[in-house]
Amino acid sequence: MHRSRRATLQDVSERPQGESPLPPGLAVVRRIVDGALVVAAEGEVDLNTAPALNAAIARGIDQAGEGPCVVDLTGVSFLDSAGLTALLHATVYAEAHHRRLPIVVDSNRPVIRPIQVTGLDDNLALYHTVDEALNASRSIEPS
Repeated sequence: MHRSRRATLQDVSERPQGESPLPPGLAVVRRIVDGALVVAAEGEVDLNTAPALNAAIARGIDQAGEGPCVVDLTGVSFLDSAGLTALLHATVYAEAHHRRLPIVVDSNRPVIRPIQVTGLDDNLALYHTVDEALNASRSIEPS
């Protein structure tokens, strides 16, 4: 991430009143980066944590309004089939709201491998950096 982008970070991760806390092993922060909402996850995305990630992404899409929403998984250390399902559900949710859902994965992280092995890299909008995802989001008109 460029330094100029870091200077524009604004934490918007407060959970709505009555929302249950995230399960152990997963942290999710929503931030504004250059006018786009970035949902950044850290930790493990598995059967216990995938529903919370899916809910956080859906809230991010809703919170972004007409602006871009980007999912940053570069801090995720493990992703199982439940996590893959959560990403697919979040993508379908975004499409139902006439949005794209750029997902940032580091090619050296354990996140990209299960996505590639299952062939989901053909179904998900994957990028290697938040900047790359933001640039792509801004260059594509919503459908």
